[in-house]
Amino acid sequence: MLNYPDIDPVAISLGPFQVHWYGLMYVVGFVAAWWLGRRRAARIGLTHDDIGDLLFYAALGVVLGGRLGYALFYGMGQWLADPLWIFRVWDGGMSFHGGLVGVLLASWWFARKKGLAFFTLTDFVAPLVPIGLGAGRIGNFINRELPGRVTELPWGMPFPGMGPAPRHPSALYEALLEGAVLFAVLWFVSAKPRARGLVSGLFLLLYGVFRFAVEFVRLPDAHLGFIAFGWVTMGMLLTLPMIVAGLALIAWSRRQPVDARI
Repeated sequence: MLNYPDIDPVAISLGPFQVHWYGLMYVVGFVAAWWLGRRRAARIGLTHDDIGDLLFYAALGVVLGGRLGYALFYGMGQWLADPLWIFRVWDGGMSFHGGLVGVLLASWWFARKKGLAFFTLTDFVAPLVPIGLGAGRIGNFINRELPGRVTELPWGMPFPGMGPAPRHPSALYEALLEGAVLFAVLWFVSAKPRARGLVSGLFLLLYGVFRFAVEFVRLPDAHLGFIAFGWVTMGMLLTLPMIVAGLALIAWSRRQPVDARI
């Protein structure tokens, strides 16, 4: 059994001004995406300035979509009880699925503005995302969020405020799978020109499979519990359409020409 690391969620405190690790993880994700995007920008006819603009719109999509998605899917009661809660992003509470919708809308608008095919742009963006996902899960772990279920595995750890029983560090599982593994696969696959839509489809499929699998060892949200059959969680329900869409997009890409600009 391991001990849960005692890390202060506040990274920097200067009087009333506080910088939380959770917020810094978002900075890490956006900086990584900016740096990686600049390396490949010319492949789809974008400039380094275009990458900055794209990341600005994507950041708005992540924050607005992620927070609104969390409020709608997981925190409606909390939002109704405390309307200002939705603005306190630094306290945690972001939905990947809501953030994904926000990024897709931002990508659609940016693709139209630049005269790019939508899936040409999403194939370019997909490999830039996982580092931010992994960093965000580390932020969840530091914030003492996403507790796992009780386990006897040697790397289980007692979760703060949940008694002495060791639990799966489910946030770290997600950091590894949704961050490191997903990035490695997508960056490798997208290193060569691929059929349009393939990389985007792989992103949806692999994220969906990884998230669905981790849900089996992650505790469901206390105020929601299992929503069906005594084992189906909200995360599983929201992730299934991603898996189906990923498979469909991969199948569709087989009939598309190789996008030489990716």
